[in-house]
Amino acid sequence: MDLFRTKTVEQSISDTEVKEHRLRRDLGALDLVVFGVGVIIGTGIFVLTGQVAREKAGPAVAISFVLAAVVCGLAALCYAEFSSTVPVAGSAYTFSYATLGEFPAWIIGWDLILELALGAAVVAVGWSGYLDSLLASAGIRLPDELLNPPGQNGGVVNVPAVLVVLAVTAVLVAGVKISARVNTAVVAIKVAIVLLVIFAGLFFVKGENYRPFIPPQQPNESVKGAAAPLIQVLFGIHPVSFGWLGIFAAVSIVFFAYIGFDIVATAAEEARRPQRDLPIGLIGSLIVTAVLYAAVSLVVVGMQHYTELSVAAPLADAFKAVGHPAFATVISIGAVAGLTTVVLILLLGQSRVFFAMSRDGLLPGWLSVVHPRFGTPYRSTIILGSVVAVLAGLIPLAKLAELVNIGTLFAFLVVAIGVMVLRRTRPDLPRAFRTPLVPLVPVLAVLACLFVMLNLPVETWYRFLAWMVVGAVVYFVYGRSHSRVGRSRNRV
Repeated sequence: MDLFRTKTVEQSISDTEVKEHRLRRDLGALDLVVFGVGVIIGTGIFVLTGQVAREKAGPAVAISFVLAAVVCGLAALCYAEFSSTVPVAGSAYTFSYATLGEFPAWIIGWDLILELALGAAVVAVGWSGYLDSLLASAGIRLPDELLNPPGQNGGVVNVPAVLVVLAVTAVLVAGVKISARVNTAVVAIKVAIVLLVIFAGLFFVKGENYRPFIPPQQPNESVKGAAAPLIQVLFGIHPVSFGWLGIFAAVSIVFFAYIGFDIVATAAEEARRPQRDLPIGLIGSLIVTAVLYAAVSLVVVGMQHYTELSVAAPLADAFKAVGHPAFATVISIGAVAGLTTVVLILLLGQSRVFFAMSRDGLLPGWLSVVHPRFGTPYRSTIILGSVVAVLAGLIPLAKLAELVNIGTLFAFLVVAIGVMVLRRTRPDLPRAFRTPLVPLVPVLAVLACLFVMLNLPVETWYRFLAWMVVGAVVYFVYGRSHSRVGRSRNRV
């Protein structure tokens, strides 16, 4: 059936050598690790720690961060095998095309467009909020009309969110190496501030704040209707706070702090030695961020009792509580720097997925032409950057943010399945990195992703399915008849 026609690994790799579609291989292992760290360390480390400690896990929030890292690590091992075996732009989309077929690959690509575009817009709005806070601390107030979308607090357009997206788009058009240098500089600032918070906070840690480390389990009020988690609707399992069950429930929240490491795989075609560099970038960035997350959460709950932690700004408010409000300004600088790199890398990943789908004919071919001087897919980058800028400036995105999460988990799940399929269908392929304990690790990755997805609200599932239906329509109207794989087989 032509819906499941696959594109061979050899064809995917040969397509990367066509001159007008060839990306420059400018990235090394360190660049990829920094990309991963840059996109992972964002609002998670500045916000989620307080929320999860106070509402779900208590001082044991560090355990939740470690368990979430393990879940992502299972998916990362699968991504590492795929991206080093098929070092082609497109990440999960490209992997799916080689294993599951064209229509599943299209669905994954459509899913990634949603995940990365919406994610970049949401983060840009968050960046605008932190910038406003930072300027306010310096006595500068921006008018509400320029900070909010229409219909929200008297807003007209969120100007800072639009400007950061356009600035990042310009950097991405100028070249991936320039993007990597900008990212490295900003990530260095961000990590330095995080380390400062950790080591400065150690001086204010009190042992009694860790007791009890795992608070006794408490029942949680059930959420009803479309806002209820799917697991509650299907199985009648009601959420709880604290205890070991609370720690596991917290995993489904803090998991989202790690979202983005898979962006490393979208840059596979621009890595100098993808077989070696991609596994290092994927796994290395997860290890670095897991250590930082666990350390920050342990320090914060030691500085201030978990029942008193701020939900909106736990790090800054913890330092205020111990009499050092100056750290709030430092943390705001770290947040602004951190979110800048997140926007940059999400847009990088999105443009590479769009580029790969266009090169395969599933989207108009002119989108995959690279710039003759910069060697970047400039057309898709400019178009997608403009769309994201409009979304960030004009649309309230809070309710839609959860779509980013379900889209990412769906991609993780498909990649894990794809590793098992490719092991069976193409055992002859040279694999520079092999996922250990196959099929155990991919199966565990699938189950872990399903568990986290089941903890998302029913309304998120409705929106996700609606987006997938739109994608199916676009495929049958355009992609199926323009597919390069399909056309080549029809000529035979």
